[in-house]
Amino acid sequence: MPFLTATWSHLLNVTFPVPPEILLPHVPPGVELDVQDGHAFASVVAFDFLDTRVKGLKIPFHINFPEINLRYYIRHNGKRGVMFWKELVPKYCIAFVARRFYNEPYEAVPMSSAIYQEKNDHVLNHTFFYGGKSHNIMARFSDKKSLPPADSVEYYFKEHDLGIGVSHKGKPLQYEVRHPEWEIFKLKNYRLDIDFGLVYGKQWAFLANTTPHCALLAVGSKIEVFPPEEIIR
Repeated sequence: MPFLTATWSHLLNVTFPVPPEILLPHVPPGVELDVQDGHAFASVVAFDFLDTRVKGLKIPFHINFPEINLRYYIRHNGKRGVMFWKELVPKYCIAFVARRFYNEPYEAVPMSSAIYQEKNDHVLNHTFFYGGKSHNIMARFSDKKSLPPADSVEYYFKEHDLGIGVSHKGKPLQYEVRHPEWEIFKLKNYRLDIDFGLVYGKQWAFLANTTPHCALLAVGSKIEVFPPEEIIR
């Protein structure tokens, strides 16, 4: 049975090539870093949690909220998955529970999200405050949707089977996330006004001058997250 269900909506994924040596020290035993042509990859992903339920129950004031995370890509037993460098949410209780019970790298910060119409386009806007500064993510898109083929770069970075984490005792964990295959909106342009070094650590400052490998805006869907299980090597 899933321990968490929700709808993930309007997932903006901006993926960058990353030197593997940045991430290799953070890949747990039994898991491989996903490397292609000498590059690992990390994505800034901004989206909304809607209708969130924990074990079927809605927690008052914690039902609808945005999240922005920095994730990277791994493989385990032939399956593709993600690990998280940092996950930002506006709810202290969510961040506390995620850190305390699941050792997930959540932080609670002031943040907001909105989608609005501007002429013939839709505009997605996320703003958050971190380190005494305001940071912003914006995307402009149309209603046109498509389903990327399985051999496309968009499919590669929006569809994966596993989440990988590490317990407080240092043991690698895996958890399954289920959802139908996502369509993507036609993304017209986007902008990341983020001080990467401030938010994610100085080793990430180079992203400010790095050309993204891929950018997409997934429609999203209902999702199910299943309890973590220890990876047996």
